[in-house]
Amino acid sequence: MRKSSTFKQLLNSPEILVMPGVHDALSARLAEQAGFSALTMGGYGVAASVLGQPDVGYLTMTEMVYTLKRICDVTTLPLLADADTGYGNAANVFRVVKEYEDAGAAAMFLEDQEWPKRCGHMEGKRVISMEEHVMKIRAAVAARRDPDFVIMARTDARSVLGLDEAIRRGNAYAEAGADLIFVEAPQNIEELVEIRRQIKKPLLANMVENGKTPLISADELQKIGYNAVVFPVSSVYTVAAALRDLWAELKETGTTKQYAASGK
Repeated sequence: MRKSSTFKQLLNSPEILVMPGVHDALSARLAEQAGFSALTMGGYGVAASVLGQPDVGYLTMTEMVYTLKRICDVTTLPLLADADTGYGNAANVFRVVKEYEDAGAAAMFLEDQEWPKRCGHMEGKRVISMEEHVMKIRAAVAARRDPDFVIMARTDARSVLGLDEAIRRGNAYAEAGADLIFVEAPQNIEELVEIRRQIKKPLLANMVENGKTPLISADELQKIGYNAVVFPVSSVYTVAAALRDLWAELKETGTTKQYAASGK
């Protein structure tokens, strides 16, 4: 079965699909070994690992595709890939879909921010018009060659224009053909519930440590009615903390013996 078909089945199953965020081939291998059914690759993790920079629009499509292919080459799991704003207008989106499919993604998502974009939980975001993003979603749907390749639409309007506008956009993107809807940065559980009540397509939630959305478990999200949840930056935070400790100890003691002995 194609990875895209597997992803679609998982998305439509009664159990919520939990996807850890991976940023390179090694983190993907480890996530598969841990027993997950699918993965996600976000711009935050790639920007941090490839460029050592924050997620503020520095990455190009070429860099994202390169990382995506490296990950897809080493895992049997389907992967949902961040395509940022589509790296241009609706015409550019045609190329993005082809490149992401060729790299091995099972699904991809496009957000309605202006470029250069920012991480969804940062201040200072700006969004394009709903009509322009509808054109991008329609272009993505038209461009896919694999009918099971999932197109997810993301809206960042909650932080910019309010919850009602974010929900309005989510429904418009669903009508444009998006298979999965992602309203970024709802600010409490009540908003998560309202999004589920008003948007009838499958929904994804984003759990970012220290972000604008409260961290709630996959089980709780499933009870609300969400179909999928991603934890996109947990691995990057953990790797950064572990390396900070390792390098500090090596600098202070001149050895990594303690790490070897403890199994770290």
